[in-house]
Amino acid sequence: MMLAFLRNAPSPLFGRRGVDLDFPMLAGCLALLGLGLVMITSASSEVAAVNAGNSMYHMIRHLIYVLLGLGAAAAVLLVPLSVWQRLDWMLLLAAFALLILVLIPGIGREVNGSMRWIGFGAFNVQPSELAKLFVVVYLAGYLVRRQQEVRESLWGFFKPFLVLMPMAALLLLEPDFGATVVMMGAAVAMLFLGGVGLIRFSLLVLLAVGAVFVLVQTQEYRLQRLITFTDPWADQYGAGYQLTQALIAFGRGEWLGVGLGNSVQKQFYLPEAHTDFVFSVLAEELGMVGALLTIALFAFVGIRALYIGLAAERSRQFFAAYVAWGLAFLWLGQFLINVGVNVGLLPTKGLTLPFLSYGGSSLVVTCASMALLLRIEWESRTVLGSEDTEFNEADFAETPALRKKEVAHGR
Repeated sequence: MMLAFLRNAPSPLFGRRGVDLDFPMLAGCLALLGLGLVMITSASSEVAAVNAGNSMYHMIRHLIYVLLGLGAAAAVLLVPLSVWQRLDWMLLLAAFALLILVLIPGIGREVNGSMRWIGFGAFNVQPSELAKLFVVVYLAGYLVRRQQEVRESLWGFFKPFLVLMPMAALLLLEPDFGATVVMMGAAVAMLFLGGVGLIRFSLLVLLAVGAVFVLVQTQEYRLQRLITFTDPWADQYGAGYQLTQALIAFGRGEWLGVGLGNSVQKQFYLPEAHTDFVFSVLAEELGMVGALLTIALFAFVGIRALYIGLAAERSRQFFAAYVAWGLAFLWLGQFLINVGVNVGLLPTKGLTLPFLSYGGSSLVVTCASMALLLRIEWESRTVLGSEDTEFNEADFAETPALRKKEVAHGR
């Protein structure tokens, strides 16, 4: 019944014009998904052959995740943004519930010393991935409801952090320092774009830097990572092993790479070659040219997401604009941290590369985020949901009046 309702509602999948999506954004994301599948197949072949007896094991699982992600994306495209806005607080409660459940022994699964996954048979769900998405949706709703208070009142500016700080604490208990940094960074950026004054924003940035410094000092392994990444060759067979192997991969790749499938570092030299360090294997096999083209593709997708938010703001769809900006900052933040770790500019963090890294939860949530951005672009282009526009059934008929209402799509 719900599916029939969503199918009959206006959407970019079942409209009078058929499938009506932002082609540049969709093409960029699908290109990254395809590249990710190819690189996972290559980077995981040796590990899968030894551990699972099938060199295609991780490729098959990743392909299943891609199909699940595309299915989730299709479902998200059917849901109007007004539904997300009405349910923002429920999504926030769901995020808290999942982050609490993952810390309960017997429910959460511990991998490499971290309790970040909830097991469902052969698959694991990572609550932090959902939490980041739900926080963006909730904060977008808050900025719309309290826009004036956020811009003019110090209390209105700090109130969201009464919610975000407990969530950050739950993430740190897993521990998942990388997800905490990305989530809080996206939240701060959304507040800045929401109209927060420069003085209050600068104060928040100083507090955030101070908090990161304290968190690094309170955990020995974080401090060790910070010290190691500055000179990994000082302990290349110990704490600096992973980073030195990643740098060797970049060095072997030179300009044009050693060829797809010919990586040496993936043969048990580089740990997590198909997850956190898949970009290093990509650079080794496709060379500096391939790595730079991949970065350019990521930059295009991120900038396109920011542009979608700007178009939504111009259509006076402020909730949609804040969601688009929040998702863009989540993608760009995670991308910058992952690539920074791979090239040795940042301390090692367990963050996947959006669209490319192996991982079910990350991939499915990333695809859902892509669909949410496509839905935002479609609604802002068709002026659907604008606070200055009211619709009835006649507005969705194929009439000259409708054609006049539609805004030309810059492609």
